[in-house]
Amino acid sequence: MAAKDLYEKDLYLILGVKKSDDAAAVKKQYRKLARELHPDKTKGDKKLEERFKSVSEAYEVLSDDKKRAEYDEMREAFKGGRIPQGGGNFNGGGFQGADFSDLFGSGGSQDIFGTIFGAGRGPRRGQDLSATTTISFRDSIYGTELDLKLAPQGGKANAVTTRIPAGINDGAKVKLKGRGGQGPAGPGDLFITVNVVKHPIFSRNELNLLLTLPVTFSEATLGADIKVPTLDGDEVTVRITPGTPNGRTLRIKARGVKTARGTGDLLITVEIQVPQRVDGKAKEALEAFAQATKEFNPRIDLAQKARA
Repeated sequence: MAAKDLYEKDLYLILGVKKSDDAAAVKKQYRKLARELHPDKTKGDKKLEERFKSVSEAYEVLSDDKKRAEYDEMREAFKGGRIPQGGGNFNGGGFQGADFSDLFGSGGSQDIFGTIFGAGRGPRRGQDLSATTTISFRDSIYGTELDLKLAPQGGKANAVTTRIPAGINDGAKVKLKGRGGQGPAGPGDLFITVNVVKHPIFSRNELNLLLTLPVTFSEATLGADIKVPTLDGDEVTVRITPGTPNGRTLRIKARGVKTARGTGDLLITVEIQVPQRVDGKAKEALEAFAQATKEFNPRIDLAQKARA
């Protein structure tokens, strides 16, 4: 853009703000006009499109403190006759040449409308940002509140506080609207990826909590009432019926994950533990047991099924 094309314009008048208005007032007025003049609303009206372009151009300068100061200085010089009407050099205030490359970058004549507005889609929001955090399994089930320190923006500290909802899955993302990078049409969003640390004994499947319960051979064979811990911190008693096979799953209603979508159950899988070594009276008892139950053959039809 040629210098005279810019400093001959009253950007404050174009945007509808006063020279004394602060950055917040400039931004508010720009957003108001951008909504009114957006090409999607004006439906091909060339005059309004040009008005939209002029407003965008004015905002690009007036929203930047450095560009605004340079523009004010250059315009005052022009109005005071210190810059020729045809453009030329301004040696008194540091403006060299006939283009406004200091304000708009090395392109000089670059399309400001194209820079700020993408292919007719309206003002661009700021960049979406991403972050990662790690929480405990318990916090993933019950929810928690986190204070996160993010990378500084504009030299300023950037900290956010967010609520992690109950029942969040490992790898899920939490969206914080408006906490991303700044842009002409407002800030982008912040997406936080939540990693969940594995629990020593609990896992989950959808809304159900899962637990593997070790039991002895005697408990599985003869039956037993066993106390089982829950994620809540208390205990529930489950009944192992006589003859319970390895791998059977017992269900404790409503002791799973609680969310707005519903409440899951606690699923307990029986795992029969076999002693690494047996001797003495225990060995004698097992030998007697084997003799007493020798007619029981759990593999009686195994070979027949293999041939099927």
